[in-house]
Amino acid sequence: MKGLMVDCSRNAVMNLTALKRFVKVISALGYDTLMLYTEDTYEVDGEPYFGHQRGRFSKAELKEADAFCRKNGIELIPCIQTLAHLNAMFKWVNRYGAINDTADILLADDDRTYELVDKIFATLSECFTTRKIHIGMDEAYMVGLGKYRDKHGDNDRFEIINRHLHKVCDMADKYGFKPMIWSDMFCKLAVSSSDYYSTADLEAIRKKANLPENLTLVYWDYYSTDYNRYSNMIEKNKAFGRPIAFAGGAWTWKGFAPDNQFSFDTTLPAVKACRDRGVKDIFFTMWGDNGGECSRFAVLPALCYSAELLEGNENMSDAKARLKAVTGMEFDDFMLLDKLDNPTERLNYNASKYLLYSDPFMGVYDSRVTEGVNGYYKELYKKLSAVQATDDYKPMFDSAAALADVLSVKAELGIKTRAAYLAGDNKTLKDIAENDYTAAIDKLKAFYTAFRKFWFFENKPHGFDVQDIRLGGLIMRLESCRERILSYCADKSNTIPELSEPVLEDERSKSWDNIVTANVI
Repeated sequence: MKGLMVDCSRNAVMNLTALKRFVKVISALGYDTLMLYTEDTYEVDGEPYFGHQRGRFSKAELKEADAFCRKNGIELIPCIQTLAHLNAMFKWVNRYGAINDTADILLADDDRTYELVDKIFATLSECFTTRKIHIGMDEAYMVGLGKYRDKHGDNDRFEIINRHLHKVCDMADKYGFKPMIWSDMFCKLAVSSSDYYSTADLEAIRKKANLPENLTLVYWDYYSTDYNRYSNMIEKNKAFGRPIAFAGGAWTWKGFAPDNQFSFDTTLPAVKACRDRGVKDIFFTMWGDNGGECSRFAVLPALCYSAELLEGNENMSDAKARLKAVTGMEFDDFMLLDKLDNPTERLNYNASKYLLYSDPFMGVYDSRVTEGVNGYYKELYKKLSAVQATDDYKPMFDSAAALADVLSVKAELGIKTRAAYLAGDNKTLKDIAENDYTAAIDKLKAFYTAFRKFWFFENKPHGFDVQDIRLGGLIMRLESCRERILSYCADKSNTIPELSEPVLEDERSKSWDNIVTANVI
């Protein structure tokens, strides 16, 4: 397997036109497998609430996608969840609450759970030609600790999840499916450790190794640059006595920007370890955590390089030539997209997202911002605007350029506002309100228009409601802050309490809900 996995569960469900375009590109790059990661975003016979208003793929769409993939030399594989990661489904409390163990986890050892799973397999068996299926089972950290414990008392949690796995694998076999799972929960529960990467020992795993015979384990790791870690973890996964596949990452899940460079850094040692340890089935994931803002095409440099590595070639210049041949565009133009998130050493990871959404009064992330960041984004805007993108990639580059343009004003807005307020510099504060805030709002509206065009070019409309809420809320918040500043400047008997509080530094989660406010949302 030389494969890729596209996340279609975090609001951004690819439309068929974009999916077909993506299939043609990856086929030309030499990949032979595509997984569609769909938690509840696919139609299931007899389950009208499953994926309702989530942009789910209809059965007809899945069949069309499957036929198109086969025509282009790609095996399309369903990648679903049969235990955890079903939080969207459980919002339908009356329909699915009875089979919710806790958090986003299905209730194991319950006939109603397996009735749903059977319907899922029956539907997918009709829509996909392949008999391979990924059934998830990852990150079920609280399995057996909710409704299950209320019903059955305390049980060995490895036995709960393993018994559930056996049941689901038997059902998969009924439809001719050969399942694979993410291996993390089984390794963690086998050794009673949340950090199996460093603490798992082979003997402890062997004692718990009674997994189904028809199963493939997928060892996933998107974070390490250490060859030895990959090599050691492959051996620990092999202790279960089942075939092993490896899943790396093409980083699309930080926010608006990709991280091709880190994808390069993690993929090289991972592929080397797989080659040395005899792992031949390899695929790369493209998650969409917390909104799915990043284009899957934004990581084409990483996909080109990974394709070369899978053929035993570490030469980056060949990856650059391959991208040019397939897309008609320059590798280095795509690499500009990474730069949205790296203005300074302290402003990194998903800087473009938290600089965009960070509140100018509360300053949750302002401790990281220094003078000059606006200038960085002004120069990046010029470079992104100068890219001669082909029609297939123009909406993506236009959106990225518009975001850089917003940040050329917005990035320093909070620190400039607070500095002027604390200095009692009424003239500067009024100027910031009338000019910087107004410019930020105007540029933000332009970005919204460009981002919306990009979204609908690649995705179904479902999920853009979240972007409307987020970006629309940001526009309104900036307007509100501007009016409060002008009111303060006109009458100093008013105050702006948020600006009087000190900016405190801490390591906060960089998801939207943590970025946008310190309050409950």
